[in-house]
Amino acid sequence: MIQHMPLSAPRYTPCPIPPPTLKELQDTDDAGRPLEPFTAREDGVPVHCVGSPLRCCLRDIEPGERIALVSYAPLRRWAAATGAEPGAYCELGPVFIHAGACDGPDGDAAGYPFARAGALRTVRRYNADGQIVGGRFFEIPEDAETGFDAVFDEAFADPEVALVHVRALEYGCFQYEVRRP
Repeated sequence: MIQHMPLSAPRYTPCPIPPPTLKELQDTDDAGRPLEPFTAREDGVPVHCVGSPLRCCLRDIEPGERIALVSYAPLRRWAAATGAEPGAYCELGPVFIHAGACDGPDGDAAGYPFARAGALRTVRRYNADGQIVGGRFFEIPEDAETGFDAVFDEAFADPEVALVHVRALEYGCFQYEVRRP
């Protein structure tokens, strides 16, 4: 899947799954399941995944890559590092990761990841306690960078917002996190 991205750096920083967390997920995921790696194939066997987002490096899956579908609780991980108590807001969901070594996002990549015009997203806002304090539906416009900048500006205009999660609307899957600058 070819993505057309602007040549500038985004105003906000999309956060991938951090390397220490990736290593943990490559052993046991957040649902307590062991890693079950497979090779991404164009024919969709065993899972249709080519072109889907990798949350460890914030790019699309390419055929032939060794990957895994794991359960991930991003808010739980953030809360453990910050001392927050998200309680029932701590969601667990499926994400694709590399099954082995990953160098993280390409430092030369521009724009926001997975920013295909017309794709539908939800942008959930969380406070420092890990509770949802708002959110919004977002259809990615042709100028994705400007659109995402405006959505994040809106979210962080509320001083209570500590971080936001970008999720795919269709399946609710976590895409990435953006923290207050």
